Amino acid sequence: MNLSHKSRFGGLLALLFLIQTSWAQTASSVPADSVDAIVQSHMRTKHIPGISIAVVRQGAVVLSKGYGLANVELNVPATPQSVYAIASVSKQFIASGILILAQEGKLSLDDDIHTYYPQAPQTWQGITLRHLLSHTSGIVREAPAFDPTKIQPDSVVVQSAFPLPLQFPIGTKWQYCNVGYFALADIIRKVSGQPWSTFLKDRIFKPAGLTATRTTTLSEVVPNRVDGYEWEKDHLHRAIPYRALRPSGAFLSTVLDLAKWEAALGTTKILTEASQKEMLKPFVLKDGTPYPYGLGWRVDTLMGTSWIHHGGSLPGFRTEYARFPQAGLAVIVLTNSEQALPEQIAKEIATLYLRSTSGKLVTGK
Repeated sequence: MNLSHKSRFGGLLALLFLIQTSWAQTASSVPADSVDAIVQSHMRTKHIPGISIAVVRQGAVVLSKGYGLANVELNVPATPQSVYAIASVSKQFIASGILILAQEGKLSLDDDIHTYYPQAPQTWQGITLRHLLSHTSGIVREAPAFDPTKIQPDSVVVQSAFPLPLQFPIGTKWQYCNVGYFALADIIRKVSGQPWSTFLKDRIFKPAGLTATRTTTLSEVVPNRVDGYEWEKDHLHRAIPYRALRPSGAFLSTVLDLAKWEAALGTTKILTEASQKEMLKPFVLKDGTPYPYGLGWRVDTLMGTSWIHHGGSLPGFRTEYARFPQAGLAVIVLTNSEQALPEQIAKEIATLYLRSTSGKLVTGK
């Protein structure tokens, strides 16, 4: 396929996505003003400058909308195209990168961390990639060397945690651990031979059509970038962003790009069926107790249906991506406020879609 044909093909795909989105919006059974009321209530009570949302049903966008301001000083409205820091919603992409390499036989989820960090302490013997992905390794949440103002190799951050004792015996407990995702990103680099950001762009973002999704940056020009804010007592002020790129919360994205990712997760184009099942399997602790976290996703239930979700938090931003696979539903909420409760917003919006007009739960019909 020559460049001209590729360009026309890409344009056709984009047109089909927009047509599908437009059709799906008219097909939605939930009045848009019901969603508006939820979002606007949260904005008032939590002093949120801007919110963008997308609702996806059966892979198609049925509602996408921006509320308030992406930039308060310049009076720039938030839209579905607004680019937010998605914070720890990024973890699913690091996890997907590891799963892609596992699909290709280049690594195993049960590889010991010493395979990739032979200098790691003996106390880390038995920590696997699965433990890193599921936050069950016992490694401290943040490494001593992490500095939000300093750009440095991921390996330096990981190695700074070597001298510290484990917080608990490996696999016996769940405790959020960003260090693990620094290590996983570095392992993607070591195994693929590419910077992890390039690998994820080539193997996930491009194939899924995520044209606005990229690593965070303070220096590069990012069209439609949103500014983050904090509410303090009685006034709003700008949040100070991290200069460092954290693999645990690495990416900028839009609700429309994440909606495309949701559609891709409904296929085996990027992740096989086996990989997706592995990703959403609750981790079983050593005592046999399943913990409601898989590989980069929380695994819960809401209103009797499967609820797969993850939130994110960075200075000036709070985000939530909630999936209800049995109902073929996803709700994505991106905000530019530290006071926002996007998980609650997503749950309230999802409730509207999960109930039929008779009040009964809709599960995949």
